[in-house]
Amino acid sequence: MVLDRQGYDDLIMYLTQNLALFEKPGEIKPGAPTVMELIEDVIAQNVMLICEQHTDLNTEQRSQIVREVDGIVYDLEEVLSSITSQPVTVEQHAFIDEFAGLVKNLFDSALAQQS
Repeated sequence: MVLDRQGYDDLIMYLTQNLALFEKPGEIKPGAPTVMELIEDVIAQNVMLICEQHTDLNTEQRSQIVREVDGIVYDLEEVLSSITSQPVTVEQHAFIDEFAGLVKNLFDSALAQQS
């Protein structure tokens, strides 16, 4: 659905271009989740939004979305493996929110093309 598209390659390139955000110290708010906890939470929220907004999805499409999202989270975990258990900084939080929104946009576009 999206993993084999140019948009996903562009998204990974965007992540790579912003890796410096994950290599430098920054402001950490009290009670901040770890990088991985935030990634999982924000991505899950966006998957739920996709399913809520695309009410005509069948079970196979929903399963494909979940499988591909698992792959995306795995890719993020691989790229960010050295810092996934560290508390997320304010800058990292903003980037992860934006990244998750871009992932959602990829799925929205792919689903629009299928209809």
